[in-house]
Amino acid sequence: MVIAAILAGGTGSRMGLEIPKQFAEIAGKPVLAHTCEKFLEHPEINHVVALVPAEWVDFTKELLGGVEVVAGGSTRNETLRNALNYVREKFGEEEHILMTHDAARPFVTHRIITENIKAAYEHGACGTAIPAADTIVRSEDGNVMSEIPARSQMYQAQTPQSFRCAALARMMDALTPEEEAGLTDACMIFALKGEPVKMVRGEPANIKITYPQDLEIANALFQIINREAAP
Repeated sequence: MVIAAILAGGTGSRMGLEIPKQFAEIAGKPVLAHTCEKFLEHPEINHVVALVPAEWVDFTKELLGGVEVVAGGSTRNETLRNALNYVREKFGEEEHILMTHDAARPFVTHRIITENIKAAYEHGACGTAIPAADTIVRSEDGNVMSEIPARSQMYQAQTPQSFRCAALARMMDALTPEEEAGLTDACMIFALKGEPVKMVRGEPANIKITYPQDLEIANALFQIINREAAP
């Protein structure tokens, strides 16, 4: 079974909105609804669950059809744990695939989802990424450039990130408090433990809506996609 967990537990503070960014509208519909539809429409996805702030659970249940809604956590890691616990409690300890995806990435494609499912089954863990378009600079203090890695080896992470549930649970249970505190995404869990993570090629259009101007970009992108899809 393949379960898609749409991670929408954040408040979107960088957007400067009165509501979490996943409920802001693009193309006349909340971002979260657009994102969930991509997974509901995919024939290999068996179940979709959205993890949202606890105070938005009832609102989201009224908003979404065909999607189960549960509370996320106060951090991304807690939300990920809630997603994993949800799968274990609802579907048991069988070997399921858990696909995690940012609610604020409504432009994920059918191909990306399909390749995530295949890679998760074959490799146990996979993440989506695209080659870095810009040179990446590392700085230890935020003021001086400490290192400029070769751009040809740099990639920008996206989502989905997909895992065999048993492997993800095993890796998460093995984390030290210090390791868990430094996590920024689920694939880092495997990297910290020296486990390989298969890379699935993403798309430049698979953007994450983070800042106010991103809503304008997303609206424009929807118009372009719909125009290209028109007969």
